[in-house]
Amino acid sequence: MKKLFARTAALLCAAIACTAGAQDFPTKPLRMVVPFAPGGGADFVARAIAAPLAKRLGQPVVVDNKPGAGAVLGADIVAKAPADGHTLLYTTPGPQMTSPYLMARLPYDPVHDLVPVSEVAIVPNVLVVNKNLPVHSIEELIAYAKANPGKVNFASAGQGASSHLAGELFKQAAGVSIMHIPYRGTGPALADLLSGQVQMAIDSIAAYKPHIDSGALRPLGVATAKPSPLLPGVPPIAQTLKGFDAAPVNYISVPKNTPRPVIDKLNREINAVLASPELKEQFAANGVVPQGSTPEQMAALVRSEAAKWKKVIETSGARID
Repeated sequence: MKKLFARTAALLCAAIACTAGAQDFPTKPLRMVVPFAPGGGADFVARAIAAPLAKRLGQPVVVDNKPGAGAVLGADIVAKAPADGHTLLYTTPGPQMTSPYLMARLPYDPVHDLVPVSEVAIVPNVLVVNKNLPVHSIEELIAYAKANPGKVNFASAGQGASSHLAGELFKQAAGVSIMHIPYRGTGPALADLLSGQVQMAIDSIAAYKPHIDSGALRPLGVATAKPSPLLPGVPPIAQTLKGFDAAPVNYISVPKNTPRPVIDKLNREINAVLASPELKEQFAANGVVPQGSTPEQMAALVRSEAAKWKKVIETSGARID
């Protein structure tokens, strides 16, 4: 009886301590690791939410860019950080949804070492072609690629990048044979797309919008289920290729064993930030769609997206050595 009482008392004390810890959290500045270089879409969204999140939490939120190894470097830093909620990973599908199938080995367990807190945003992609390619719709592009084998190449920001996998998904969904040309970043890929060295690409609307507006690039379809207000009149690719969705999910994770009350507090404050009119306006101007969630919803999305991209990667044979 005494042992049972002692065990019950210990569990009760642990629960009280955990709750108190969540109430006190955060006790110091938060570090938001972004596993990409400054200036990209994920970096923009991370910085956009960092300031209002800091205000709500009462502690600074410092964005720390740690690019390298296809986002694995930054993810590993967070996976090995103290599980106290003060180190966050702001990322896209790479670390948990695509890298496990692109790389032979990871320094962390993508399923268990990182725990999703909340979805944050969708950064829509658009399929564009060089203005000189004689196609004006997804249907015409597919027909042209089938009638002219070897004449359509697609550019990406690098092997395993979201723009690469989006292109592979398009190839498989459309049943066309088009060659992948990887570059070291969106900038070099865009340069060759504008010059006509490559004919098409699927990447962020924000990167291509100025060149769409100038007429140098022609948008054929957005890679989300719904049209983008930034590109009125441009239909979703899914209208032609049913179910097509290649918009990179942006979300926040923490190390495993982070106390659930801390995760819940982070989730509440992140979703409150996403609901603010000021942030919605800032996102809308850049084509970003705020997309909050519960931890469970985000975990389910990680699983479903991982299954989707696993199939695409294995079919394409894409690898990162």
